[in-house]
Amino acid sequence: MTEGIPLADRMTHIDASGIRKVFDLAARLKSPIDLSIGQPDFDVPDAAKDRAIDAIRKGRNRYTVTQGDAELREAVAADLAREFGRFDGPVLVTSGVSGGILLALLAAVNAGDEVIIPDPYFVMYKHLVNLLGARPVFVDTYPDFRVRADRLEEAVTPRTRMIILNSPCNPTGAVLPAEDLAAAVAVARRHNLLLMSDECYNAFTYDSPFASAWPLYDRVILLRGFSKTYAMTGWRLGYAVGPAEIIQAMTTLQQYTFVCGPAPLQAGAVAAMETDPAQRIADFRARRDLVYEGLRGRFRVEKPGGAFYIFPQAPGASATAFVSRAIEAGVLVIPGGVFSERDTHFRIAYAAGRETIERGLEVLNRLAREAGA
Repeated sequence: MTEGIPLADRMTHIDASGIRKVFDLAARLKSPIDLSIGQPDFDVPDAAKDRAIDAIRKGRNRYTVTQGDAELREAVAADLAREFGRFDGPVLVTSGVSGGILLALLAAVNAGDEVIIPDPYFVMYKHLVNLLGARPVFVDTYPDFRVRADRLEEAVTPRTRMIILNSPCNPTGAVLPAEDLAAAVAVARRHNLLLMSDECYNAFTYDSPFASAWPLYDRVILLRGFSKTYAMTGWRLGYAVGPAEIIQAMTTLQQYTFVCGPAPLQAGAVAAMETDPAQRIADFRARRDLVYEGLRGRFRVEKPGGAFYIFPQAPGASATAFVSRAIEAGVLVIPGGVFSERDTHFRIAYAAGRETIERGLEVLNRLAREAGA
């Protein structure tokens, strides 16, 4: 009998994503109402497809330089200059924002360091910090999901290396107001900390202008991408900007990990940046309103200001138990414990058609009513 193959010790620090576990459950259901996945239901702009296909046909199928094709880096730099008034930093094209997160943590965080993470959080942060032998320090943002500077301040120790901010936030949809962002940045500046700003959903901001950490502090690692704005989740393209030494270190690490982004898809991303996503954003704002109004009668729920998620409190003592009942009833949502140290809430992704959302709301409200909510 063959003995089990021993795995590296670091594998004890991470677990299979709870989101993937829901996908596995979904495979057993016939025609589920899927409100689980953070993937836009619109398609990549035709102009981006055409440019990528043209690049393939013209032979742009080889490696680019590690930091990314110059045309795309220049387009990103010009876009940031328009947004911030000026921009002259280096740009690194990454394998999605997720790839940028990994490279940034590898470049900046040592084993034994502490990384402050507001809770709820994007699932990857906790596991990657643990994988590096560092320690995630969670700062509670319940019940309204505001990142409070005094709580960040209390979490700082001599071992703190970095604060991670995510606005708009996955899973809550919360958007950092400019005053809260400035206060959080002030904590990082006071303690000379790095600040990683994950702005993957920056285009999906519904009620006020988006505020970025980038102009406020010279130790910001800014991560953005194309996956959500242009529905390119399978294209695996994002970008990072930040202090020159950090971006150089991330570029070196990319040489030995992702190598470079896909060359023809980088050409397509340039074309995508030339399109206007305003109508798609307006459509998602309407879906936000639909799901919020449809939940607030029976659920305790904060109105999200961005992204395409909402994070209601589950009726009863356990969100995991409520989500199990929802899945049994054919509605796929994600238990909040995937994104939090609490098991009190659950995530709905409203990146689905209006009819699908309405059907899901009907089932969720029925389950809440049966639970006495």
